[in-house]
Amino acid sequence: MPFLTAPNWQISWTPLLVLGYLFYLLLGATVFQLLEKQAETHSRDQFHLEKLKFLQNYTCLDRQALEQFIQVLMEALEKGVNLKQNSTNPSNWDFSNSFFFAGAVVTTIGYGNRSPNTVAGQVFCVFYALFGVPLNLAFLNQLGKGLNAHLITLERWVQKPGYDQVVQRLAMAVFLTAGILLFLVFPPLVFSYVEGWSYGEGFYFTFITLSTIGFGDYVVGTNPNKHYIPLYRSLTAIWIVFGLAWLALVFNVGAHLMEKFLQLKWHKPDLSLTEGSPTKP
Repeated sequence: MPFLTAPNWQISWTPLLVLGYLFYLLLGATVFQLLEKQAETHSRDQFHLEKLKFLQNYTCLDRQALEQFIQVLMEALEKGVNLKQNSTNPSNWDFSNSFFFAGAVVTTIGYGNRSPNTVAGQVFCVFYALFGVPLNLAFLNQLGKGLNAHLITLERWVQKPGYDQVVQRLAMAVFLTAGILLFLVFPPLVFSYVEGWSYGEGFYFTFITLSTIGFGDYVVGTNPNKHYIPLYRSLTAIWIVFGLAWLALVFNVGAHLMEKFLQLKWHKPDLSLTEGSPTKP
């Protein structure tokens, strides 16, 4: 366990890391509450107002019957049922959508907008994930090793005689920038064009997906008013796989740098043992 050391005392910095982690969670909870709670209240009030207007315009409707219909509607939406009666809309479980769902399972993204409803499908999903998640981790590990090997090769190249630290840092910046452009900056442009999202929404979806957070509030290929070609979801799945490996490598580097920062910040050498210290005869 890493320790903070000084001439005559020693303290572990692990509790400080735990406290910092808890503080970060509390900070996030506070900010999210400040940003989202008022908007949620406004949306809820707006919904109740529209419901009252609807009942006033259609007095023949019973309030209890309307509430039951809304409950059925919510349950259908939670199950991912496409409620728009249009024969041209594809099934939520055609091969393209099923392939995308399988990828969401093994990568543990789990958007939550689609899930198996049959008992057989739920049981299969459990065992499919049981073997698929380790397989996916092994695949991403090998893919990450390949990316890391290129990174090490780049480090060795810039460490040759004649290359100073400025060039080395510049090369690392180019490597990271290329990944950022390829996996975080350019994809939102495509999603904005195809899905009709703003760039901010596309960028939000991109990071939430590649970090495997996967809230499910934004998912590609789910707009019933749009016609998607199968190649679109397939290319998205390929982008997700390589993006997962790249972002995992970035997270690992970030965690390593943070650990080194904590060790450099809190680990102080014992000054009594440094050169020039008086020694007993």
